[in-house]
Amino acid sequence: MLSLSKRVVQHAQIRLSSVSEISSTALIELALNLTNSLTANDRFERLLSTVRQAVPCDAVVLLHVQGDYLKPLALQGLTKETLGRRFEIAAHGRFEQICKSTTPLRFAADSPLADPYDGLLLAHEGDLPVHACMGLPLLSDNKLIGVLTLDSMVPNVFDDIPNRTLDIIAAMSAATLKTAMMLQQLEQHSKHNQQVVAELTHEALIKDGGELIGESASMRKLKQEIEMVAASNFSILIEGETGVGKELVARTLHRQSSRRDGPLVYVNCAALPENLIESELFGHVKGAFTGAERTRTGKFHLASGGTIFLDEIGELPLAAQSKLLRVLQNQEIQVVGKDDVEYVDVRIVAATNRQLRDEVEQGRFRADLYHRLSVYPVAVPPLRQREGDISLLCGYFIESTRRKLGMTQLTLAKNAIKVLSDYDWPGNVRELEHVISRAALRARSDSHSPIVRIGLTHLALMLPKDKVLNGGEPLQADNVYKDAAQTAINLKQQTDDFQRQLILQYLSEQNGNWSATAARLQVDRANLNRLAKRLGIRVSKRIEVKPE
Repeated sequence: MLSLSKRVVQHAQIRLSSVSEISSTALIELALNLTNSLTANDRFERLLSTVRQAVPCDAVVLLHVQGDYLKPLALQGLTKETLGRRFEIAAHGRFEQICKSTTPLRFAADSPLADPYDGLLLAHEGDLPVHACMGLPLLSDNKLIGVLTLDSMVPNVFDDIPNRTLDIIAAMSAATLKTAMMLQQLEQHSKHNQQVVAELTHEALIKDGGELIGESASMRKLKQEIEMVAASNFSILIEGETGVGKELVARTLHRQSSRRDGPLVYVNCAALPENLIESELFGHVKGAFTGAERTRTGKFHLASGGTIFLDEIGELPLAAQSKLLRVLQNQEIQVVGKDDVEYVDVRIVAATNRQLRDEVEQGRFRADLYHRLSVYPVAVPPLRQREGDISLLCGYFIESTRRKLGMTQLTLAKNAIKVLSDYDWPGNVRELEHVISRAALRARSDSHSPIVRIGLTHLALMLPKDKVLNGGEPLQADNVYKDAAQTAINLKQQTDDFQRQLILQYLSEQNGNWSATAARLQVDRANLNRLAKRLGIRVSKRIEVKPE
């Protein structure tokens, strides 16, 4: 054993004699200091400084358990590069014993276990001589979360420290570490939520374009109503047929409102599982119900300070409708598993393709909810009532399709505009977009020029034949495709056949898995199930199509 200088021994004896006097005062100061600390680093530094005042040591290290490793979080008395190390617990005997213990552990001066800090102690270079070493396991809820180690060049210097003192230091160190970990998790969770909400809001605002296209009288009226009501905080009910662009109206309302810098959170009410609607909308705490393995933030919390868009509100079951009344009345929600209510600052915009007034009369929608939602109803006109808007919409969709397909140029024949304008568009703007997209694909396959033109022949298989004329006569589809039917082709039937074939193909590829098929088709599973049911598709042990 290497001899120590008399000076070090005398200094150690002085420190030993004053341990009991320093400890109580230092521990009180530690408790006060930790309540005033703001950052994790500050808390850790104050902790280590106070520990060194209470216990004589040349080095003290706070380490965090991360799986099979210990990560140094803060240290005093060791080289700075130690912070970059990750100590494998099983590879270091002393660390392994400390981690297995539930009480402070002192190592004998002649312990055969190698010290993990060899060569790292500032008070000594090279291999450590016989010295004092102690480790305190830091437990929270009987689970090891970290380790506090103390080293001194004076052998046996830790032997006379009261166990009660060490227990208090370990408890305070564990509390400090747990507090720092919880704050870090909360900060990360908050930052993640902010990023998610920002991303969802951005995606919602740019999805399918961000501009209401059209200059017809009905569209000018709609734009005026949006501008008028956007500045208020009224709840808005957007009504209109399927495919008219209700979601785009909701995005425009949010963008023109005073909440434009806040989040826009989209909720498809038709896709919410009935037993989880309350949790999805208002959130839940861990353990609130079977399967609630972690706390979940609800959509209303995410939308606080902004707008929540409840699409297909008419699909909500009656039991779930009552849950929305408190929010509409008092802007209060109750998180599942909590007794108290919480305030949220949210504007509600809802949309439906149903006639909710009729739904109320038939008892399928709550009258009180309907009246609170429709403080100012906004009706989106169907495409057949938007005279003159077809050409503008065609131009928008043609340019969008050109970009998606990577074409140099895509145009529409002049006589095709009249054909498209004369059609009644039961599927509205969405149907027009799909017709343009499919016609563009056919036109591209026929073209040998970088400038692709959509003509009447490319629309022949997309619209009923009596709507596609050539010089006053119906254009024969078989001039384009020899095996095309000689009779008029109904657009709805054509669309249904295409959707049926596509769904069946993906269902087959996914072995009948509806969730995987919905993901492939980029649609909500509930919507896919409803569409499949309408198309006559059912899945049992094998995929079947019911006879028409």
